Amino acid sequence: MNNSHSAASSAWGRLSRIFKFLGVPATGALLITHPGCEDPKPEPQPIHVQVVAFNDFHGNLEAPSGSNGRIRMPASDGGTVDVNAGGATFLAHSIQKLREENPENTVVVSAGDLIGGSPLVSGIFHDEPTIEVMNMMGLDINSVGNHEFDEGATELLRMRNGGCHPVDGCQASPSFTGAKFKFLSANVFTDVATRKTLFPAYDIREFQGVKVAFIGMTLKGTPLIVTPTGVAGLTFEDEADTVNALIPELKQQGVEAIVVVIHEGGMQTGSYDECPGISGPIKDLVERFDDEVDVVASGHTHQAYNCVIDGKRVTSAASHGRLVTDIDMVLDPVSHDVVEVTARNVIVTRDTANPPVDAFVKELVSKAAPLRDKVIGNTPSELKAPVRTSGSSGESTLGNVIADAMLAATRDARLGGAVIAFQNPGGVRADINAGDITFGEAFSVQPFANNLVTLTLTGAQIETLLEQQFQPSGTSILQPSRGFAFTWKASGPAGDKVDPASITFNGSPIDLVANYRVTVNNFMASGGDGLTVLTQGKDPLTGVIDLDAVDAYLRANNPLTPPALGRITLVP
Repeated sequence: MNNSHSAASSAWGRLSRIFKFLGVPATGALLITHPGCEDPKPEPQPIHVQVVAFNDFHGNLEAPSGSNGRIRMPASDGGTVDVNAGGATFLAHSIQKLREENPENTVVVSAGDLIGGSPLVSGIFHDEPTIEVMNMMGLDINSVGNHEFDEGATELLRMRNGGCHPVDGCQASPSFTGAKFKFLSANVFTDVATRKTLFPAYDIREFQGVKVAFIGMTLKGTPLIVTPTGVAGLTFEDEADTVNALIPELKQQGVEAIVVVIHEGGMQTGSYDECPGISGPIKDLVERFDDEVDVVASGHTHQAYNCVIDGKRVTSAASHGRLVTDIDMVLDPVSHDVVEVTARNVIVTRDTANPPVDAFVKELVSKAAPLRDKVIGNTPSELKAPVRTSGSSGESTLGNVIADAMLAATRDARLGGAVIAFQNPGGVRADINAGDITFGEAFSVQPFANNLVTLTLTGAQIETLLEQQFQPSGTSILQPSRGFAFTWKASGPAGDKVDPASITFNGSPIDLVANYRVTVNNFMASGGDGLTVLTQGKDPLTGVIDLDAVDAYLRANNPLTPPALGRITLVP
């Protein structure tokens, strides 16, 4: 025992005798702690932070139908079974139940495409209802996806800031106050030199003194798949380079726990909560991310997976609110770093509705019903949207119908004098079932409100257009109107996939030096999908909205005779 401890013991003895003389009970004396004998401080406990993630909601306020509204899961007999899933009211309930597991430390995030390409109930109101529903659900962060730019950056800023639509006003509600949640986009710059971004790059949340950063990341290839005029003046930089450049900045602020919420994804070959054979852009990006990144919530490919890639937890929750990912991060209260991450994809079953969201959606459905349910045509057989599979030409019955509708709407000399029309496959968003065709079905097929544009191209430029179907980022086979045909070669090298001799118009080879009036939509006309030759077209004339052209065509051809295939031929 050292001298100071001995002196303290002697003092303690004198105090004890004084307490005894004064008649103070022994318990009272215990209020004074003997120096060096204090109870040990409790060890700081790990901090649990819950991240609830979903992606690619696309304004699906009503429960989605068909394969878009199901999740396939393993069955007890070793097979699989499809479970109906999704819909805003059921998503809201699922998020609420998960939040109750950790009410103080839960963050709800969306990995992009929250809006855009939306069904009629949200789309006809410019997606304002989806923003309002997300406010009701308690969404905290949305990492901006490519579809958020469908109506341009100015309209996207209105989604965040509020205010009525500049043309249509506020239709769904008397006013629109905008998002109560954060929009993030670290790699979309309004000024590269000053590193000024359209939206904040990250959001830092603090839990019991420990900081967690959420970095928002937009698909780098967005300018190639949205109308270029809508993103004019914006620069989209590499996702991994952007994340890695932010790490020192976050570390300087005392951040050790980092979550990347990114609108890019991959594919896997297993069930909805597995990860065998993970591939695609997300794998490459995650492997390039700084090791300081702990969790990656992803999207874009509409796939479900739950992976560990390069030591980082990587998840995706399918699309349309069919799944939510429940991610639990364990934080060290001393080092502030992530010491453990677990995750599970949870099916959003349709057992229990969230009453406030359910009432809100039903009111919207009631407002939209008269327009949605109006019958505009009939087809004796299903009209299939374009789907590129191995061995298929890329042609589809519905793509042919839309191209024919575009041509019909612009054939008159006063409306463009078109002789050929092309529809990009990405603009055909759903099939049409056999039987009566409603306006709501047609809207689901073409929800983007693109204007038709008729312009003059030479035969040689049309050949170039067909070669531009084959981009490094993927193949996108254009759907041609009646009377136009071509053949493409699967094994052909880039730039030589289409034999000019195979390109015919009304049965005759196309004349490479002749002029042709060609109709496309404004997304294509401005170079979308890498179709840059269309920006060289002359004498452009803007026409009606694509949906209006399809509406008029189906009414004029009722019942419809589905067009035969054979406009596009694939050879090995």
